[in-house]
Amino acid sequence: MRALQLYAGPKALATLAREGLAPRDVHTIAAAAGGPKGLILGPLDRFVFGEWLAASAHPVDLVGASIGAWRMSTACLDNPVKAFERLEHDYIHQHYASTAHGKRPAADSVSETFGRTLDAFYQGRVHEILQHPRYRLHILTSRGRHLLHTENSWRTPVGYLGAYLSNLLARKAMGAWLERVVFSNPAQSPLPFDSRDYRSRQVALTQANFKDALQASCSIPFVLRAVHNIAGAHAGAYWDGGITDYHLHLNYAAARPQGIVLYPHFQRQVVPGWLDKSLKWRHGATPFLDTLLLLAPRPEWVASLPDAKLPDRTDFTRYGNDLQARVKAWSTATAASVQLADEFADWLRRPDMDQVLPL
Repeated sequence: MRALQLYAGPKALATLAREGLAPRDVHTIAAAAGGPKGLILGPLDRFVFGEWLAASAHPVDLVGASIGAWRMSTACLDNPVKAFERLEHDYIHQHYASTAHGKRPAADSVSETFGRTLDAFYQGRVHEILQHPRYRLHILTSRGRHLLHTENSWRTPVGYLGAYLSNLLARKAMGAWLERVVFSNPAQSPLPFDSRDYRSRQVALTQANFKDALQASCSIPFVLRAVHNIAGAHAGAYWDGGITDYHLHLNYAAARPQGIVLYPHFQRQVVPGWLDKSLKWRHGATPFLDTLLLLAPRPEWVASLPDAKLPDRTDFTRYGNDLQARVKAWSTATAASVQLADEFADWLRRPDMDQVLPL
């Protein structure tokens, strides 16, 4: 059974048919939010950053939200293969004990535990990210406005209800409640996408705000606490970058009409925002993605994994306090996903356009 399917926007299809794909063709790599689903991309990350892309010397923009921001930050560390192996281990072995009544742990507890994980992971190594000679890192977060400017027991649910209703009307209307804030390094690095599609700000990523920006990008509302008043950025509550940009359906083509955006993803659909998950009419490709090459697992391969699905956040409650069982299921899935990296490497050696479908 084949595991990997390639999808490409029209400009990317034309480039691949004409030239194949070389490391120098990739100017941007995107990494989606999606929690544990991102674990299956570990072998692809290790191959792309540890072997394939290492053969080139040109600058590359790395754009990530939530677990995608953790992955792209890890790509900037010295010895990225070893760093990605540790990320996989640390993520799989996260444990947030349920209460005696089976309820999920309090958001304060989850945030504190996750913060300690990030502290341990990047301790003494942030300079490796900020001083990387090639990679320009962009961490996406969502900053609350008006009622969502501050997090509390009534403002947050009411504010997110307002955001939900506004988003139903138009995605851009949600900008009244939540704005996209991108923390970028180097500070003056231009964004690799046109940000006029949605209310946006860009902020310098620094030693002083790296950890808070990354934790904010991973802070799912109601599951973790928002991160407030990040150094160097506007005051307010900062949440998961996936709220505004769940799968990074960004206008890459307008910013750079040439070259390829490489996107290892866990599904074919590139959903714009977290609140768009149930809005199927927003799941199709647009001209924003014309230069995109998306790598995704085939549905029949996913069905062969434990529980016949990708690892996801529901597994924390599915397995409850049985950490050993969840670790086994997730480890089995990530071990199987080596096939994704192997098949991509084979395709790069012998490009076959019959294996590339229109996005």
